[in-house]
Amino acid sequence: MHKRRNEVERLFRRLKGYRRILSRFEKLDIMVTAFINFALITDRLRLG
Repeated sequence: MHKRRNEVERLFRRLKGYRRILSRFEKLDIMVTAFINFALITDRLRLG
């Protein structure tokens, strides 16, 4: 369980690098969700 928690915490730390997510430039929920998905995909591709 501790390993899984660490993975989630590292994921949020990496997502903080995308300032656009935290500052909520988009007002529509669907756009925020789409950008989070985009950030997750690019992060996954970067890790290999």
